[in-house]
Amino acid sequence: MRTLSLDLRERILASYDNHEGTRPEMAHRFRVSLGMVKKLLQQRRHTGDIAPRYRFCGRKPMIGGSYQGQMRALLARKNDLTLKELREATGLKCSLQAINVVLGKMGLTYKKRHSAPASKTVRTSRERGGSGADGKRASTRPS
Repeated sequence: MRTLSLDLRERILASYDNHEGTRPEMAHRFRVSLGMVKKLLQQRRHTGDIAPRYRFCGRKPMIGGSYQGQMRALLARKNDLTLKELREATGLKCSLQAINVVLGKMGLTYKKRHSAPASKTVRTSRERGGSGADGKRASTRPS
């Protein structure tokens, strides 16, 4: 849903201030919801401003900048902390997935393999097999 233009907001409030109708009549006249008229009047009463309030929308992040700095410092000291250990060290009360998402946004990822170079003598994965019977390995059982 798009926000109402500032011009339309001003016209709604001007007609309400001039007593040109009730709130439901204003909503019907300007083709907006009754809730929008109520919210507009309430916003003007509380803040004195009628502009859209984008930055106040949505759920507020639980893990703010101070926690992010704290997590970055903890991981700089010991880079193999698990998400659970990180949650306990920071004192956060959130899910492990939430911490994982924040670490991803910070550019910090958890490596499952040590940072040592890959082995050049041992194959780390099997070769892909062909299709059908060609892809089967020979049986090790005697026939």
